[in-house]
Amino acid sequence: MTDTRHPSASIARAQDGTALACQRQGAGHPLILLAGQANNHHWWDGVRADFHATHSTITLDQRGTGESDKPQGPYSTRQFADDVIAVLDHLGIERADVYGTSMGGRVAQWVAARHPDRVRRLVLGCTSPGGAYAVERDASVRRALAQADPEAARRALIDLMYSPAWLADHPGPYTTLGDPDMPPHARHGHLVASNGHDAWDALPHITAPTLLLHGDEDRLTPPENLPLLAARIPRTTTHVFPGARHAYFEECRTEASALVAAFLDER
Repeated sequence: MTDTRHPSASIARAQDGTALACQRQGAGHPLILLAGQANNHHWWDGVRADFHATHSTITLDQRGTGESDKPQGPYSTRQFADDVIAVLDHLGIERADVYGTSMGGRVAQWVAARHPDRVRRLVLGCTSPGGAYAVERDASVRRALAQADPEAARRALIDLMYSPAWLADHPGPYTTLGDPDMPPHARHGHLVASNGHDAWDALPHITAPTLLLHGDEDRLTPPENLPLLAARIPRTTTHVFPGARHAYFEECRTEASALVAAFLDER
């Protein structure tokens, strides 16, 4: 009998030999979950169990995070997408559903556009197409995150991730604030990769049915990016969560997980 309570961990190898730690949990059709910038697989701890009624969930520590190797770089979202394919190959998975949020959504765009035969259904959350057409966060957000005081920067990030009302009932700890053990070069590499993302020309090549999700108070990745993605990806459904910030998948967990599960279960 398969133990669905605890992830089974293993090591995949990227094309360049980088060790990639991956974790599989549950039984059913594979669903790969891709985390945000500078975060390890624990980004998904709060919600991954919501999909185990029908799916096995697969996470990975993207290079530079968690138990994966932390090479000097350079890093890019295309490279992260190649790493996802290496994990699927390692696990013997021909075709999976893919759910990426934040930078993970950027990575998922490349996975779906460059490997359409490997993606059955695609979910993109709180993300953007990148490049010249993307709507970027404003300068005040960048300044808040770049504060010299680490605790002030952390408080600013929490405020960007969650609304005050949600935080009042959820004092933490939070698993979406970055991998604390990342070396500086890897953290910088993730920042460069996310900032350098530009999948605009590739988006029309996505063939998988796609669900786009966003919080309407997201200042990290402004919600104006959702209609941009919807206009470029051929087969999309969209949903916006009123009052939610960047981590809508936790703050609006009940509704968001139900929407994703229903979308993935469509035939």
